[in-house]
Amino acid sequence: MKIALGVTGGIAAYKAAEIVRQLQDRDIRVQVVMTQAAQEFIRPLTFAALSGEKVITGMFSPGEEKSANIDSAIEHIAVAQSIDALVVAPATADILAHFAQGIASDFLTTLYLATTAPVVVAPAMNVNMWNHPATQSNLEILRKRGVKIVEPGAGYLACGMTGAGRLAENEAIVAAVLEALGASQNLAAETVLITAGPTREKIDPVRYLTNRSSGRMGYALAEAALRRGARVLLVSGPTSITPPGAAELTRIESAEEMRDAVLRVLPQASIVIKTAAVSDYQPKTAAGQKIKRKGPMTLELEATPDILKELSARKTSQILAGFAAETENVLENARQKLLAKNLDLIVVNDVSREGVGFDSDRNAVTIITRDDVVEVPETTKWEVAQRVLDQIVRLRQQRKAAVKI
Repeated sequence: MKIALGVTGGIAAYKAAEIVRQLQDRDIRVQVVMTQAAQEFIRPLTFAALSGEKVITGMFSPGEEKSANIDSAIEHIAVAQSIDALVVAPATADILAHFAQGIASDFLTTLYLATTAPVVVAPAMNVNMWNHPATQSNLEILRKRGVKIVEPGAGYLACGMTGAGRLAENEAIVAAVLEALGASQNLAAETVLITAGPTREKIDPVRYLTNRSSGRMGYALAEAALRRGARVLLVSGPTSITPPGAAELTRIESAEEMRDAVLRVLPQASIVIKTAAVSDYQPKTAAGQKIKRKGPMTLELEATPDILKELSARKTSQILAGFAAETENVLENARQKLLAKNLDLIVVNDVSREGVGFDSDRNAVTIITRDDVVEVPETTKWEVAQRVLDQIVRLRQQRKAAVKI
């Protein structure tokens, strides 16, 4: 996901740098748009270095005013169409008035009119400016239009006065942004251990046994958990996709390496989600040199460690979720695995179906717990990840309620 963060002219402008970092921790791309006044308080270079994105400082890039560069002139439209939310923090009384009255006088106000994405504003100003009827009237107009207002805090202000008008805490602003993006913070107190991708079991220096897992499902779960505020420990087999940047990544090759990595970090985790497609078998002996082709060959295999079973034996208060890829007797086999491996939840899909599961961005699954069955029709793996986390949150809440009783 990507947001535009508007920074306007006020002493609180420096706090926007930390907002950028906190959003990036949840794997959200941030493009900063600065008003001219904001640049008097903090330099664009700061945001460029933090975000890794171009910082927009005006309707035209330097030197383009005279050439009337078309691409620059319509950049606000491109940005408006590419973002999932527009956030303004701090938002001055001036910018609130421009938004409320539909005055497009610079890039940020033009972007506001051009975007259909959710809008979140966090006002910051002098207490008298905040309480003025004109400001309150503009705020009411924006609320009626669906703009989310993150109310300012009260206290000692930079102007020397005391009262309402201080920029809300960064955590409150980030929470409002995530809510606008449809990502609640219901995993904020959790550390989630996720395994993803395939394993490779060595035959010789150039060959290995593996499977068709792409890692997309596990990476979608990792990103979704980050957006919900979790700390994510990601143990990943070989994949060609980019992992969420804020996840604590451990790369592995074999089932043995995955077992060792998972058990090493298990004590830190409150939730464990095993999406990895771990090879069930490995060559009993790997050749030290490339095996030459000489006709038929027999390969002796032995079972790899059953990581999920070992986790179920070691778990304490953790929620343990597994995945199952089946081609027949899908629900029956999944229920057997749920009970045999003492899981709290299992997600099963029929990988014999075309277009879902392996090598696809889409999936169709059934989520099974001890007391519930939830069907998730074909959709994106991102949406599947959200439904899986919803069920895990439900289980966690039930367990906490039981402890209180």
